[in-house]
Amino acid sequence: MSQVSAGTTATVERDAYELTALDRCDSCGAQAYIRVMIGESELLFCAHHGRRHQEKLAAVATSWHDESRRLLEDN
Repeated sequence: MSQVSAGTTATVERDAYELTALDRCDSCGAQAYIRVMIGESELLFCAHHGRRHQEKLAAVATSWHDESRRLLEDN
């Protein structure tokens, strides 16, 4: 696990956990691709809102799990 700092796009693999279509963005309800841990609390974001809030969250996040690369993969 690694820490998040402002301006980074680190991918954190906390465990084998993978976000699914059932995981929804806390901001808009779209499919979540980013999971942010703040202490014991979890926030889920779509790629758009994850990037939008990354700078502010970086100051308090304990981990940043980013699967937004899946949006670019061929199916």
